Amino acid sequence: MSSGASTRTASVEDPQVHETLASSADVAQPPSYLAEVWVNFKRWNLKALRNPFIVVGSVVQPVVFLLLFSEVFGGVVGAAIGDAAGVGYLTFLVPAIVIQVALIAASSSGIGLVNDVENGMFEKVLVTPMRRSAVFVGKTLSEMVRVAVQGVLIIVLGVVLGATVETGVLGALAMVGVAVLFSLWFTAFSNVLALVTRDQESTIIGANLLVFPLLFVSSAFLPVESLPGWMQVVARLNPITYGVDATRTLMLEGWNWSALAPDLAVLVALDVVLGALAVYMLTRASSARV
Repeated sequence: MSSGASTRTASVEDPQVHETLASSADVAQPPSYLAEVWVNFKRWNLKALRNPFIVVGSVVQPVVFLLLFSEVFGGVVGAAIGDAAGVGYLTFLVPAIVIQVALIAASSSGIGLVNDVENGMFEKVLVTPMRRSAVFVGKTLSEMVRVAVQGVLIIVLGVVLGATVETGVLGALAMVGVAVLFSLWFTAFSNVLALVTRDQESTIIGANLLVFPLLFVSSAFLPVESLPGWMQVVARLNPITYGVDATRTLMLEGWNWSALAPDLAVLVALDVVLGALAVYMLTRASSARV
């Protein structure tokens, strides 16, 4: 009897047993927030990499935009921009294209979410215990990677073609950071739009209704002062203007924080408000068990 008891005691005190019990306890614990974010980040990146149209488009699109807009607008307004800003139109344009490709990449985020809704994957995610903010953050981080890659491509190509970055390499990286910061609010908006419409065509139309009008009623392709009076009012309320102005400050003026700080503050405020709205919509969709 005592021998059996000692055997049982020894077996419980065996280090291997403790290790097994600890492993079982770890398995029973819910995954950390970072682990949940990583799962979503990895899933969306793999989904993008498996689609050759997304991979090729992410590389070709910014190159086409820069070459096309520099040729079309450069011949028409290049001289006037040069006289007003003291730089070539290509240097003036590069920050705008960096923000443009960030905006378009962000607008496509909602389309991916609609695809999940249509194929049933979204409902499977909702029934998991995964935190809704982790779902949104992981998906958003995957979009940020694409925005960063495209931003680097635009700046490198611009420099190769003759554009100059006043703040050097560090400033170029900061421009990419601004583009990523800018993309967050529209990524959130695109996902909110997808959750409201739950239809791919409606999401695409809704995003495009905003993207292209807002681009042209901003400081992207012309200085705000060159726009008609009513457009100047709209442009100064347009979030795209703040993103373009921040990147353009880094490109043309240097580390001018008196100009950078207000633009960055507006972008951060938009990110917080629309990010919170996107998480709320995901949570509400979860409670409704769509």
